[in-house]
Amino acid sequence: MIKSFKQTFLSLDLQSPRWSSAETTAKDYELRQYEPAKWVSTVIRGESQKEAMRQGFWKLFHYIQGKNEREMKIDMTVPVTCLIKSGCTDFKISFFVPYEHQDTPPQPTDSDVFIEERKAAAIFIRSFGGFASPEKYSEEAEVLARILRNRGQPFHEDFFYTAGYDSPFKLFNRHNEVWYFKK
Repeated sequence: MIKSFKQTFLSLDLQSPRWSSAETTAKDYELRQYEPAKWVSTVIRGESQKEAMRQGFWKLFHYIQGKNEREMKIDMTVPVTCLIKSGCTDFKISFFVPYEHQDTPPQPTDSDVFIEERKAAAIFIRSFGGFASPEKYSEEAEVLARILRNRGQPFHEDFFYTAGYDSPFKLFNRHNEVWYFKK
């Protein structure tokens, strides 16, 4: 528990999904090509986004601390993502499954937690610093959507992901993102 807890709250060299830069001409967003990968996820229903993130994080943290079929501790990864759907109060919170467990991740023992396979995807990313609130994520997503529309970039407008890379205890040089999937 010490290693994962320490990693979680100090954000030390954590694994993240593989991607390559698909477009570098824009300075206010980037287009990344993500490889297929497994994520461990949970859906929190009927709560505020902030409360859903809190509840979802702890459900997933318990999974990596051994609340899985193998009672295996798993290293923390980044980013922690949250799926936001327009007009919906269900939030899907996810942790990337580390590479050593991608082929056969331990199955969750909590019925609210599941393993999902995300397909390869081209994703528009807007990065920003500071402490990210639900309002700040929404604001940044609106800015990215406006930029993409103005540039004629086709994207799925009915949902976006938030992506957080830092522990709550990291005070400086924080990194957050919003993601829209390219059509």
